[in-house]
Amino acid sequence: MKQLILKNKLLRTLVELRGNPRACVYTEPMWGLSMNLCLPYATVYMLALGMNDVQVGIVTSIYMFSQMIFAFLSGAIIDKLGRRLSTAIFDFLAWSIPCLIWASSQGFWFFVVAALLNGMMKIPTVSWDCLLIEDAPKDKITHIYSWVIIFGNLSALFVPISSVLVSRLTLAPALRILYINAFVVMTAKILLLYKFSTETATGRIRWEETRNIPWLDMLKGYRNAFGKISGSRGTIFAIVISILVEIVSMLGVTFWQIIASRRIGVPDTLLPIFPMVRSILSIILFFTVISRIRQTKLKWPLYGGFISSIIGCLLLISITGTGFWGYAVLMLSLVFEALGTAVLSTLRESLVAIHADPVERSTIMAILQTTVMLVSVPFGFLGGLLSDISKALPFVMSIALLLLGVLATALFYRRPSGMNISETSAGA
Repeated sequence: MKQLILKNKLLRTLVELRGNPRACVYTEPMWGLSMNLCLPYATVYMLALGMNDVQVGIVTSIYMFSQMIFAFLSGAIIDKLGRRLSTAIFDFLAWSIPCLIWASSQGFWFFVVAALLNGMMKIPTVSWDCLLIEDAPKDKITHIYSWVIIFGNLSALFVPISSVLVSRLTLAPALRILYINAFVVMTAKILLLYKFSTETATGRIRWEETRNIPWLDMLKGYRNAFGKISGSRGTIFAIVISILVEIVSMLGVTFWQIIASRRIGVPDTLLPIFPMVRSILSIILFFTVISRIRQTKLKWPLYGGFISSIIGCLLLISITGTGFWGYAVLMLSLVFEALGTAVLSTLRESLVAIHADPVERSTIMAILQTTVMLVSVPFGFLGGLLSDISKALPFVMSIALLLLGVLATALFYRRPSGMNISETSAGA
């Protein structure tokens, strides 16, 4: 067993984690035991409560708009409060409280209020990210993010709980129970992370530097970060990739359930099985494919992630019904989707961590998240309109965005043969 751990870089990283990276990574499975049990049904839960595709899209756009506002404010808030306290406070406001609203929801306006609160998650997204990597060994960043995603996918082991509840209680009552469970588990996760983490070295410095600076002056200080972003080709590339991956991910999360349920004809009780398969595939891929990715050479993994996701979308929209071949193609589409998502989700985070200036990290990440959300906001509503016309059209749009990702990667790596990402970053 010890030899296996020493031989596998991914396993060795997990065992050797200490301090804040350890606290962040080791509590991450609780996310899978809470929210990920609800996500396979989140959209069809809205439909079950009387909403239509356009209203689902509107809620998604409101959620993205809320994320944009809080992403912009996140840098100043996190520097003022510290990484650790910001994560605890805003995780509770963004996840625990909305879980109670979703559990008691009676329709559209409940989801609107929950979406506005849930948008606060962009603050702990930045603060938790800083907590995770600011004291972490820089050569382990890609593997650390791999473990974060692996543990998020461990919810696959518990997905049958959702399926059994839905089959016995019907959709809406089952989801209310799952959201109450999510409230309990997420709140426990928040408390455990706060107990076993400490403020980062950079966080303490930024807290000392900003404690006597007014909030408005701190927001004006974003100009310095804008200058560093505009002067870094690598950071701009990381933002472009993050925008494309975020929109495609949002479209997939929102409209996969709808195309599977309403176009392909997958029964509600079986809906969680396919995300479960996708999660298991992702975990396998992390140990067999992602762990082999070299942090200094990300060009071809990026190409592979985009192309694999495109193939997954093409296969998905080709299915028009269930039956042996329908389910077979659906499973095959999940294989390509799992590979593409696993690669792109890991690399988008790694690119930001690699290229962001460490001194201005929280502010740069706040600007990055704001930009991502600003561009993404219209796509929830647009996806709803397209889905109302044809359940396949949101995924046609995803294919177009993924092709833009291929083009962006080609333009960024338009360098002499052998140029790697470290050299590109140094020259940015």
